Amino acid sequence: MIRRLGVVMDAVDHIKAYKDTTVGLLREAQRRGYRIDYMEPQALALRDGVPLAHARAMTLTADDTAWCELQAPRPLALADLDVILIRKDPPFDREYLYTTYLLEYAEAAGVLVVNKPASLRDANEKLFAQEFRECVPPTLVTSRGEDLHAFLADHQDIVVKPLDGMGGASVFRVRTIDPNVNVIFETLTALGTRFMMAQRYLPAIAEGDKRILMIAGEPVPYALARIPLPGETRANLAAGGHGVGHPLTASDRHICALVGPSLRARGLLFVGLDVIGDRLTEINVTSPTGLRELEAAFGIAIAGQVFDAIEAVLRARGLGS
Repeated sequence: MIRRLGVVMDAVDHIKAYKDTTVGLLREAQRRGYRIDYMEPQALALRDGVPLAHARAMTLTADDTAWCELQAPRPLALADLDVILIRKDPPFDREYLYTTYLLEYAEAAGVLVVNKPASLRDANEKLFAQEFRECVPPTLVTSRGEDLHAFLADHQDIVVKPLDGMGGASVFRVRTIDPNVNVIFETLTALGTRFMMAQRYLPAIAEGDKRILMIAGEPVPYALARIPLPGETRANLAAGGHGVGHPLTASDRHICALVGPSLRARGLLFVGLDVIGDRLTEINVTSPTGLRELEAAFGIAIAGQVFDAIEAVLRARGLGS
């Protein structure tokens, strides 16, 4: 039986295929014989309660420059798919929100959507970690400048960031001696009208911001420690950091054991935890990355593990062997 997979993602010409996690997942799907349909979010539609798309059949190549071939758009009933991967990068804006609503109609029609659309809405990547208080740093979420100044006075050295960003965008380290404190707070809160997050600065960032991949609630046994450039606070690869693979530590595994049951309960099959030292800072549920780097460093087939987990769900639903 040929299974059918749809992928909702950013424009293909924006993808750096040599390191892109989505490309790694799609190549594994093709290797397993899946028929793949590509959709940008704007290609989705709902007519009389039926979820549809103007999809393009996709064939993956082994070339990281011309990494895929796309056929002409054609109408597609999403209910004809077995699996949909939603790999659209943040920001989680209004259009992203609408995308999750449309994909819920596909889910209701029996399609496995990875990750579950309702959980993408509920598990904000910055706020979700606060459910695990024993392993997160001191944290404040607010839109009030007075609260931020009080938090800074308490901790002296903090990191502030928007709730909907990615890749290190608009992340600042702020200390009490910083002359730009007010303008940073005013900018991130849009003059007190937008929520933002502040966390105590963790010196362990010098050793890397670890990305731990979780598959069906269980960790891949290695983490990708993203090391910041000299003089840089942000360790994100998109901000110039470089990745170094390490086996999970005992504290990493403790965090994974705490978080894993909640991921399974929420239908979050493929997730990235961000850990600095022994502190959990974020839980990435939209389009976690790091898969290709860890596969290359340790010779493990993480994409294969993701599809093993997907196919276990399909089998449990009686959808083939």
